[in-house]
Amino acid sequence: MKSRIKIIAGPCSAESREQVLETAKALAKTGIYAFRAGLWKPRTRPGMFEGVGSKGLQWLSDVKKETGLKVCCEVATPEHLHQALEAGVDILWIGARTTADPFAVQALADAVKNLDKTPEALLIKNPVNPDVELWAGALERFLNAGIRQIILVHRGFSSYGNQIYRNIPLWHIPIEMKRRFPDIQMLCDPSHMGGKPQLIAPISQQALDLMYDGLMIECHINPDQALSDKAQQITPIQLEKILSHLKVRENSQNQQSLESFRSQIDSLDESLLQIISKRMDVSRQIGDFKQRNNMPVLQSKRYSEIVENRSDLAESLGLDRDFAKSLMEIIHKESVKVQLKQRNEDSNPK
Repeated sequence: MKSRIKIIAGPCSAESREQVLETAKALAKTGIYAFRAGLWKPRTRPGMFEGVGSKGLQWLSDVKKETGLKVCCEVATPEHLHQALEAGVDILWIGARTTADPFAVQALADAVKNLDKTPEALLIKNPVNPDVELWAGALERFLNAGIRQIILVHRGFSSYGNQIYRNIPLWHIPIEMKRRFPDIQMLCDPSHMGGKPQLIAPISQQALDLMYDGLMIECHINPDQALSDKAQQITPIQLEKILSHLKVRENSQNQQSLESFRSQIDSLDESLLQIISKRMDVSRQIGDFKQRNNMPVLQSKRYSEIVENRSDLAESLGLDRDFAKSLMEIIHKESVKVQLKQRNEDSNPK
């Protein structure tokens, strides 16, 4: 891995001094830039593991002394921020849920504004929902507070019905952030984006192809025993293997622009397939309704209306009418196939 790429890695949560130090020592051998661990965890529901809190700050201090790695943790309140800086935490990050709350972001920006001691770098994750203005607003609040060492972290966005990623990439949003703030560095968090170990490598490569400045990856010495997000964490050995296979492209503006377009196409294709999948789910429900009410699968009048109406809509959107007609014919044919298959399975249960 070339030196220009920053790799921040560590467990989702600090759980014990032993777990933190063992993970950090293993990661130090991979040459990472900094060690991360969550101390205060904003959980969806009460009763879930909410982190060890401020006592984990001493463990991070021990990591610095024993490995020489920079350390970072998430802060969500001014109190978190002050405690972390007092304990010598080098890098702070603002989580996705905090970024989505302008009041919380402003409180943190006000807290850091007049401090003598500021973080070496401040990471700002994208908000949970795909809102580029919220992300830009959070960045601007800290810039206005005088913080200049800011790095954006793209960790994907929540999406209803998404079946591929934990948080769908929507690459066009970070691309827009880079357009607005060309001097700000960008990291990718493939752990939260993919939600599973097998997606970390391909997502990381796609980010590097888009000229991201680094990666933030969740690593645990024993992921199966992790107290939070165990399904997406990998071991330090797995991280080393992934990093050894990643390719860092030449920093060519033409290549960057081309990869930006390609990633937008990839994102749109994924959205199209998810929408078609949802359409087929509705077709199955329609098929079940028709069978229960003794109705034929093929409704010729309805099919003609669909082809004609969708062709009109396509034409109004600047698409070729014949292309739209062919596309709807393929989709309708598959819908009929789905309904017939379901009817056959219902009629011949195993």
